[in-house]
Amino acid sequence: MRATIYLPDDLARAVEAYLKEHPETSLSALVQEALRARLRRNPAALLELAGVVEKAKGSARERAEDRPNRQER
Repeated sequence: MRATIYLPDDLARAVEAYLKEHPETSLSALVQEALRARLRRNPAALLELAGVVEKAKGSARERAEDRPNRQER
């Protein structure tokens, strides 16, 4: 997957500084690491933030794609 993202100037500078201090790390690797860390902490909140689901119930291990899609009212 390829995506274009916006970084505010202060965050962009912080990322550039980090990558200069860690030349063995690419921007792609840094973003992947950050996303993996965030997803491990609270996947339901990230999905809700992304607008993928209103409220995620259960975990990805429960194969949510096999459950009927019902929205709470």
